[in-house]
Amino acid sequence: MGLREAIDSGKFIVTSEVGPPKGTDIHHVLEDAELVRGRVDGINVTDIQASAMRLGSMVTCHLLREAGFNPIFQMTCRDRNRLALQSDLLSASVLGITDVLCLTGDYTTLGDHPQAKPVFDLDSVSLLRAAKGLTEGRDMAGNELQGAPPFTLGAVVNPGAEPLEPQIIKLEQKVEAGAQFIQTQAVYDVPAFERFVKAASHINVPILVGIVLLKSAGMAKYMNRSVAGVFVPDPLIQEMSDAEDRVAASVNIAARLIKELGPMARGAHIMPIGWDKHVPKVLDAAEL
Repeated sequence: MGLREAIDSGKFIVTSEVGPPKGTDIHHVLEDAELVRGRVDGINVTDIQASAMRLGSMVTCHLLREAGFNPIFQMTCRDRNRLALQSDLLSASVLGITDVLCLTGDYTTLGDHPQAKPVFDLDSVSLLRAAKGLTEGRDMAGNELQGAPPFTLGAVVNPGAEPLEPQIIKLEQKVEAGAQFIQTQAVYDVPAFERFVKAASHINVPILVGIVLLKSAGMAKYMNRSVAGVFVPDPLIQEMSDAEDRVAASVNIAARLIKELGPMARGAHIMPIGWDKHVPKVLDAAEL
């Protein structure tokens, strides 16, 4: 079942994520995907995540699709202008890649080539609008296409942002522009997610709550200091700090969050951040 079919079925949707390698050795990505074969409805492929140069998302999606997986093509606006973005969207469709997550992207100064010039010709909302236009058979200039791509388009939101209202307004803009599913930033704070769900109750597209595996108490403290809109409550930090088995504690926390947050969402998006081999344990513990 592909992502479109999963959305239409009304089932609890589960997606995970892989990151292309920094190089040409792709076998680890394919091995990581095998771990969740048949257990997720889509696998996000990051697009030069955190502005660190690596293999491209499109070719990785193509290889995953050839291997029988359903890849979700992440596309950021940081590195391409509107010509290249639209061209890559058409190219992805020709390769059979039809699920696309539209992102603005991190600034290049955060990555491993801080001297690189960012583009940002479009932002996530205008990329969604451009991609939707392609599905309707026209480009951004209004020119008619010879064949239109059948995309299912997605976007992201940060439920823990302060203040929340601008996030809700941006979310409304993304849905109006064409977003058909939403994946969220990492969520650890259940009351904050409850507040977001209430504020976004009028948004009529599936929202998948973001679950990032905590690797250590130090990682949690770093996110509280440095990642806007992500808050790890003290009891979770203490749980990781006290854990004799950090992996087991991380899996238990992730599964518990899915069980607590899942009923408020249409699904869960699991981001293992390198701990891909532990995703099946999370799925088992969460009974997914």
